[in-house]
Amino acid sequence: MSMLAIANWDGLFSDFAWPWILLALPLPWLAHLLLPVRRQRSDALKVPYGRHLEVIEEQQRRGAAATGNGWIWAAWVLLCLAAARPQQLGEPVEPPQRGRQMMLAVDLSGSMSEPDMELGGRVMDRLTAAKAVLSDFLARRAGDRIGLLVFGDRAYVLTPLTLDHDSVRDQLRDSVVQLAGRETAMGDAIGLVVKRLREQPEGDRVLILLTDGVNNAGSLDPLKAAEIAKAEHVRVYTIGFGGNRGMALFGIRLPVTGRDNIDEPTLRQIADQTGGRFFRAGNTKELVAIYAELNRLEPVDMKGASIRPRIECYPVPLAMAAGLALLGFLWPKRDGA
Repeated sequence: MSMLAIANWDGLFSDFAWPWILLALPLPWLAHLLLPVRRQRSDALKVPYGRHLEVIEEQQRRGAAATGNGWIWAAWVLLCLAAARPQQLGEPVEPPQRGRQMMLAVDLSGSMSEPDMELGGRVMDRLTAAKAVLSDFLARRAGDRIGLLVFGDRAYVLTPLTLDHDSVRDQLRDSVVQLAGRETAMGDAIGLVVKRLREQPEGDRVLILLTDGVNNAGSLDPLKAAEIAKAEHVRVYTIGFGGNRGMALFGIRLPVTGRDNIDEPTLRQIADQTGGRFFRAGNTKELVAIYAELNRLEPVDMKGASIRPRIECYPVPLAMAAGLALLGFLWPKRDGA
C-alpha cells in the first residue's frame, strides 16, 4: 500500500469518533462463509421435467437474491458508518476569555507579626488577617491568572501566574513572617513582578501590593520601579495595612495618635504613576472592603485558543441505511409479483 493511500485512510478515520466499529464490516460475510447452510427437508412431487424447473427456479432466486442482498449489504455498510459516528469539523471559533494577569505581593517583614488585628472576635497578627482576606479574594477571581510574590529583605515568587487558585492559596497559607527577611524591599518586589508580567501576552496586567512599612531594603527604589511598571503597562494598587500599634509600657500597649510607620506618600505616588489606586486599611474590616472594591475591577476581553467544533453527521448514513434495508426486504416480493 502506498504512502498516499495510508495518508488517505488516516484522514478518513480521523473524522470518526469510534473508527474501530468499522472492523464489523466483514462480519456478515464471515458468518455466511463459516456457518453451515440450513437445508429444508420436505416431500416433493417428482416430475419428468423437474430438473429443468429447478434450473429456472435457481436462476430466478439468484437474480432476486443478488439484487436484494446488494441492497442489504449497502445498508449494512452505511449502518456501520453511522455507528462509527462520522464527524465534520466546523469553522474555527475563538471564544472570548475574561480575565487578567494579576500578581499579589505580600509583605512578610517582621512587623507583620504585630497582633493588632481582629477577625471573627479573635485577635490575630497582621499576616494571619491578611491571609484570611486574600483567601476570600482568590475565591472570587474565577478566570484570572494569579501569581503570588512575597518580600522582606528580598523578593521571591512563590507561585507563577496560574489559573489554579488553590495552589496560590496553599502557598499563601504556608507563608510565615520573616520568610524573606525582616526588612521591606518594596522596590525589588515591584521590579520582579514587572519582569514576570513582561513575559506574558498583552492584556490587563495588575499588581496588588500589601505592606505595613517603608522601603528600607533592596537595590531598586520604589519610585524607579513604578516608572518601569508604567512603561510595561502594569497597573499597581498599593495597600498600606496596619493598626495604631502605640507604645508598650510595663507590658501594656498604650494607644497613640497617628498611623503606623507606613510611607503613604510613596505608596500613593506609585499607584498614581501607574494608573492604580492607593488604599489604607487600619483594621481587618477596612481590608475586606478594599479587596471587595478591587474585586469589581472591570476585566479585559481576551481571545481564547482557537477551536473547531465537531458536527455529528451520523443521521445521514443512518437514514440511508434504513431506506436501503427496506428496499432489500421488499425487492424479492416485488420481483415475484
